[in-house]
Formats: sequence, structure tokens, C-alpha cells
Amino acid sequence: MPTDHFDGNRFFNPTRANGQPASAVPRMLAQRRTPWPHRVPVDVRPPPRLDGAAAAITFIGHSTFLIQTRLGNILTDPIYSERASPLAFAGPRRVRAPAIAFNDLPPVSIVLLSHNHYDHCDARTLRAVEDRWRPLVVTPLGNGRLLKSIGMRRVEELDWWENATQSPVRVTATPAQHFSARTPFDRNRALWGGFAIEVEGRRILFAGDSGYAAHFREIRSRVGPPALALLPIGAYEPRWFMRDIHMNPDEAVQAHVDLGAERSVGMHFGTFHLTLEGITDPLTALDEARRTRGLESRVFHAPEFGESFRLD
Repeated sequence: MPTDHFDGNRFFNPTRANGQPASAVPRMLAQRRTPWPHRVPVDVRPPPRLDGAAAAITFIGHSTFLIQTRLGNILTDPIYSERASPLAFAGPRRVRAPAIAFNDLPPVSIVLLSHNHYDHCDARTLRAVEDRWRPLVVTPLGNGRLLKSIGMRRVEELDWWENATQSPVRVTATPAQHFSARTPFDRNRALWGGFAIEVEGRRILFAGDSGYAAHFREIRSRVGPPALALLPIGAYEPRWFMRDIHMNPDEAVQAHVDLGAERSVGMHFGTFHLTLEGITDPLTALDEARRTRGLESRVFHAPEFGESFRLD
């Protein structure tokens, strides 16, 4: 049935900001990319102890977080592969290793999958997670067929604002301004989004991939301000190509303000060289945007890889 983000055939953003067409990709790729280092060392560490906290949230890399709770452990957009690509020998290569080794992960009950792009929906990692733990995968509409073809047996698809019925932790699908595609022929056949997670009365927002739009204020109004927001801050240049689909750090700070978040943490940076900006540019831009608004670093910062946060 058609909605404000589905026409009966394809999904779209209610703002009608649906990104550049595929024909614009060669122009974007022709622009000069700031070089990244081949490798950046990561202090790989074991997951923290929960020790009575409502939740412990650890940044593993890119958009992958481990969220530990007493009701079960959650992985967001898990990617442990060396490349964000359908090919093992080509595509964006990882420059930082995952900050928690896969074999050190605690049992995973839930995977939150925001959309089907290769740097968020990694088939190799999902198969490994399925083989070890057989978790519930919660994802926006239209992604179930792909996930089942990968081998995931427990999948729950949600439209925006719907609550998961099979999860032991309260999970609500939230809007994002983005798009979906695995091939040149399936653009926007599946929905994208984020997730509000409620743990012992405290809310965590995992925003997924998103451009800046009014949906952050709507999330605050409909779900409530989060205690912790996980917001993308990278892969934003050039703006003519990325503005609709990826926030820059200044827009991410505005999203933090719109949400009324107690605290925000950056993600989607410093792992895969996806766009034109340098590896440290999101960190510098975030510092500048935060200072402009008079926000302290503890209120919104880019985490160290492996850094953990506790909700008490």
C-alpha cells in the first residue's frame, strides 16, 4: 500500500531528496580524493563487562557497535570483512581492523541492519554471525529476501515507527534520509532507516546512514530524546553528490541538537575510504562544529576505535 515513503513499487524519501543518479557517479569518481594511510593500528581489546549498567556500547568500527544489555547483546550493521564490496579482491579496503575480534564477541541475540549497502550489509560477516549464534535480524522493509538468501533464518522487517515483536529488547524502526541498492537494477526496492533501542528506560538511537532532514526532530517528538545517539559523521564529500544521503559533521551536530540527545557519538568514519575527504577531516570538522555551538567534547565526540560507553 502506498505511503509517504513508498509508491507501491519503490521507496523514497518524503523530502524527495533522493540523491544523485547513477549517471553522476563517474563525475564524482573523477574528482581528486585525499589520500588515506594504507593501515592505521587499532588497539584490539575484549568487550567490557556490563557490571550492572543498563547498557555498554562499544565502537568496533565504521557503523558497527556492540551493545551489551541484560536482555541480550546487539550488533549494528556488522562488517568484519576486509573490503566493503561484493568482491574479495576489489572495492574499498579496510584501513582499521575491528576493535573487538570476532572470536571475542559475546553471544549475539540481535542484529540491527539499517539498509542493504555493502558497507552496512556484509554477507560474509552475517553468515559468520548466523553460523555462531542464529540471532534475530531486525531490518527495514524489503531486506528480508536478501537476508534469507544470505542464510539468515530469523528476520523481522519493520516499516518506520513500527516496533519489533520478536526482540527481547524494545526496538523501534526510525526514519533516515538515504537510499538502497545492491546492484544497478534494484535501487530503492528495500527501505532504509535507523533504530531506537530502549533499555531499562534509557534510549539509544542508532541513526544508520542519513542526510540531514527534519526526521531527527520527528524522532525526538515520537520516540523521545535519546540518552545516547550514534550519528554518522563521515563519507560526506563532495557535497553536491553526498548532501542528500550523508550528513557532514556540522549537520550531525545539528541532528544532535534536534534530537535533544544527552550525548552523541560519531560513527561511519575512519574505516573505509569511501569518498573524497581525508581520514582525519571528519574529526577536525566535528570539533569546529561543536565549538561553534558551544558544546563540550563529552557531549558529542568521535570515539576511539574500541572505546566503550555505559548507560547506568
